[in-house]
Amino acid sequence: MAINPRFKVSMVDVFPHGAYVVSEVEPVRDWDKSSAGRAVQATDKESGLLVWSVSVLDADPDARKDAKTVTVKISAPHQPVPPEAMAGMPFRPVEFDGLTVTPYVNENGGRARIAYSLRATGMRAPQMGSAKPAPRSNSGEAA
Repeated sequence: MAINPRFKVSMVDVFPHGAYVVSEVEPVRDWDKSSAGRAVQATDKESGLLVWSVSVLDADPDARKDAKTVTVKISAPHQPVPPEAMAGMPFRPVEFDGLTVTPYVNENGGRARIAYSLRATGMRAPQMGSAKPAPRSNSGEAA
């Protein structure tokens, strides 16, 4: 039995409070095929499409400090264009299509922990009402 290491997830599963683009979309370098004078862009092993990366801010107020900004790799034939910023704000809310997560063991610093790689097939501006924030716990005070 072959198990695909990429698990399909929804935007709400990964970013229940939303996500915001905080970097430019950049090509991912294929370190095995590149040389000192010649950079080669990585291609997705499953689709054969070019791989791009973008950093996003997880809007979850309870997210750990070291997990607030994550990288999402996007497989696409052309460089994806981030959504426009919100009017009067520097933030660019984003939703990802075809989102998958791949767990792996990160042994950085001699301490092994489970980490996750996020991939998508596209990005776009959020559709109104498509993602509902997770309910906040009630502090017990009456409204």
